[in-house]
Amino acid sequence: MLEMRPDCERCGTDLPADAHGAFICSFECTFCAECADALDERCPNCGGELLDRPTRTGERLKANPASDRRRFAG
Repeated sequence: MLEMRPDCERCGTDLPADAHGAFICSFECTFCAECADALDERCPNCGGELLDRPTRTGERLKANPASDRRRFAG
């Protein structure tokens, strides 16, 4: 199950689990669409491809909440 990180690691933008616009690599590094585009869809941490993160909604989100640990260091 994906960790569903709550923010962009590069700019800190909120990325709710139930909203589109988040991109992840195979290690679950998470970026907003704008930062993913600026990074040419390549993760700066591992070099992996950044892909659209699926959403988690409704009862699935309630039963399996998103992480609340923010990753933005800025």
